[in-house]
Amino acid sequence: MKLFLFGVTGNAGQAILQEALSRGHSVTAAARQTGFFHPVGKASVVTADVLDAATLKDSIKGHDAVVVAISGRKSGHDTVARAATNLLATMPEAGVSRLLWVGGAGSLEVAPGLRLVDTPQFPAIYKEEALGQAAALQTLRAGKTSVNWTYVSPPAMIGVGGRTGKYRVGGDQLLVDGNGVSTITWIDYAVAVVDELEKNAHPQARITVAY
Repeated sequence: MKLFLFGVTGNAGQAILQEALSRGHSVTAAARQTGFFHPVGKASVVTADVLDAATLKDSIKGHDAVVVAISGRKSGHDTVARAATNLLATMPEAGVSRLLWVGGAGSLEVAPGLRLVDTPQFPAIYKEEALGQAAALQTLRAGKTSVNWTYVSPPAMIGVGGRTGKYRVGGDQLLVDGNGVSTITWIDYAVAVVDELEKNAHPQARITVAY
């Protein structure tokens, strides 16, 4: 599979890149500033911006799928939804039908009708990013499009650690283990993302993964 990956300089992007390459996929690794990124394996590195509608079509053309791993932390939450809008409009024109969106945990429900981002204990430093990812999900769900998208939310906590290849899959509710902990490592999150790309098990849906 030939993948175009936006946001390769972030933790999620790096993990997804390595996992995809390890399975023999071809990856075009894109970032707005590639000077901070050192090529990994056989990845092609390009400068591209998912927010630049004028150049987006030419950037992604010829690929089997687009993976978006942008946070919106620095650029504001409205830009993440705009990225989703750009892709839904441009991907059919570019002949690319598959979209995998690296989402956030903030829009997951911790109780009926209560999102994690709306709880008092949600860290303020991550709120802008969480609202941006929630807006992107709303854009994907509202779009009347031929794009086959899947939005993959992480658990409440994600960090460094080894690859187990094991995870659980849920829907719109925050996944917790028997001790009430919601966690996964970056690499096992990447395993779930690449599994979803290969199996296409949840088209036009949001899923969440956790241990």
